Amino acid sequence: MDNQEIDKLTYTQAVNELEEIVKKMQSPECSIDNLSQYTARSLQLLKVCKAKLTATDEELKKVLNEMSDDKNNA
Repeated sequence: MDNQEIDKLTYTQAVNELEEIVKKMQSPECSIDNLSQYTARSLQLLKVCKAKLTATDEELKKVLNEMSDDKNNA
């Protein structure tokens, strides 16, 4: 999956894929050869989640500030 495709993932999709990777890594059938691939993909997904959480936090702060300003101007 390239960068454009990973950026299109929703937060929920990224978390679900992370959960699947964790299950695979915890499985006794998990091959050592796949650990590097799983780790790299997990890092990509974690970056997506962090970016989406940060963006949401900033949006919420903006809305709350606007509400506070409206209340103070009333």
